[in-house]
Amino acid sequence: LLSLVDGKPVPVYGDGLYVRDWLHVRDHASALWTVLCGSPVGETWNVGGNNERTNMEVVHLLCELVAQRRGTPVEALLELIRHVQDRPGHDRRYAIDGSKLATRLGWSPVIGFREGLEATVDWYLGNAAWIEDIRSGAYRDASRHGAT
Repeated sequence: LLSLVDGKPVPVYGDGLYVRDWLHVRDHASALWTVLCGSPVGETWNVGGNNERTNMEVVHLLCELVAQRRGTPVEALLELIRHVQDRPGHDRRYAIDGSKLATRLGWSPVIGFREGLEATVDWYLGNAAWIEDIRSGAYRDASRHGAT
């Protein structure tokens, strides 16, 4: 996302058709809370988003969203995509079966994939100071965290 915002190349491993299950952080936190409050001790749970997408789908949507918000032609951002050498043994798909969490504890994600990605893009674009702290390494300053 930051590469898109900066107009820098956006690396995508291999053909970009690797599939991942996407889950918004608020849904993840909600799932963890549900488990903490309702799970028997020692039970194991998988948390999934029911939002499988290829890496290319995600990158294309990010390009679309950034272009819309910046008034930039989406084609200019799509041209930033660079396919890079894949790492050996890269899994083509990570599949998460979160049905146990839905059936036993009644939890399922509520934030749609596009909605969550829109909120994420908006947050990044609206928090330039935070982004600059990340880029500069200022967040590593222990005194900012009360550790001095």
